[in-house]
Amino acid sequence: MRKLFLLVLSVVFLNALFAQRVIIHCGQLVDVRNLQVLKDMSIIVEGNKIVDVQKGYLTAATNEKIIDLKSKTVMPGLIDMHVHMESETNPNNYLNGFTWNTTDYAFQSVVFAERTLMSGFTTVRDLGGTGANISLRNAINKEWVKGPRIYTAGKSIATTGGHADPTNNYRKDLMGDPGPKEGVVNGVEDCAKAVRQRYKEGSDLIKITATGGVLSMAKDGSGAQFTEEEVRAIVTIAKDYGFKVAAHAHGAEGMKRAILGGVNSIEHGTYMSDEVMELMKQKGTYLVPTIIAGKSSADSAKKPGYYPEVVRAKALVVGNYIQATFAKAYKAGVKIAFGTDAGVFAHGKNWMEFVYMTEAGMPILEAIRAATLSASDLLGDDRLGILEKDKLADIVAVDGDPTKDVKSMGRVKFVMKNGVVYKNE
Repeated sequence: MRKLFLLVLSVVFLNALFAQRVIIHCGQLVDVRNLQVLKDMSIIVEGNKIVDVQKGYLTAATNEKIIDLKSKTVMPGLIDMHVHMESETNPNNYLNGFTWNTTDYAFQSVVFAERTLMSGFTTVRDLGGTGANISLRNAINKEWVKGPRIYTAGKSIATTGGHADPTNNYRKDLMGDPGPKEGVVNGVEDCAKAVRQRYKEGSDLIKITATGGVLSMAKDGSGAQFTEEEVRAIVTIAKDYGFKVAAHAHGAEGMKRAILGGVNSIEHGTYMSDEVMELMKQKGTYLVPTIIAGKSSADSAKKPGYYPEVVRAKALVVGNYIQATFAKAYKAGVKIAFGTDAGVFAHGKNWMEFVYMTEAGMPILEAIRAATLSASDLLGDDRLGILEKDKLADIVAVDGDPTKDVKSMGRVKFVMKNGVVYKNE
């Protein structure tokens, strides 16, 4: 038995010592730090890390494998900073809230997670769900299911009647009085308790709904819904637990309070004013624009019966503003991180945000940087978002040249996450 144990131990040791290295030959490689495209490059991957990036096509030595992407454009794994992995838009979404269990959302999320990964997004930030998003993250980390690396807020935090109050528009006998445990707060003590509850449940960050929203069953889509004092209380407690704070916000006053309160990002930013833009630049606050969500919800609102009337009226208006606001914020010098609000539209179409960003005046290489290096900065994870030595081996490749055809971002042919190849066409 001892000899068998030593033999097994020796095999494990030798496999670790002589683990197969992978050399990826890249016809074009996007250098997101310097905003340039490099020709004829090789990336050397060992385990889950990049060990080197060199000019030219290296020859494989013994126990090294070549992956030929000479006809492709290679870039860091893409990062979507605003998704909702549990659900996807459809006319029955509001009914599902009454008839589905958390486990139903969990099983559905597995489908969306794999679809997201295969479209080139190796990391996402999930900004609110039932809590199944935490279990999905764990299942992906354990390699039970395929999906992107997930940073999740768990349940969003709202005020009573706010955008993320789960009982909006319920019958009065069903409405009850949800509190911090359900992510509903009023006053600084509730705010502290809600953040600590998210920590207890396993969230990675905090998401608040600083203003009304489009798809919630409430008439006001832009009014401020937190006091500055409440936001500051959330941010202060969040820092104690190592959390960053994202703030959903459509109206300028809610954005202003959120930024002064110390949030790290403004999501959507629909009615952002010049004053808010200057404040964001001063504080270093990121904008995550989600242009595609605005366009998609406006399109869905034109379909009879797709949304309840209270939602339809908001979607027809708000959805048409986000792209123009993004253009103005970008030109003003506000920091931008890529995000789509996937789930408001069909998962897997996240790449279309690149089309809308470039339409609004952001060059494609800057848009790719927003979805890689800038996104990793907002996440606070410097292992991601760039193809350099000692970074995690998250690598994707597209068919075509994005600098000549932005739609090539939708033609993902190769996906590696954490050194594992999930797609190679």
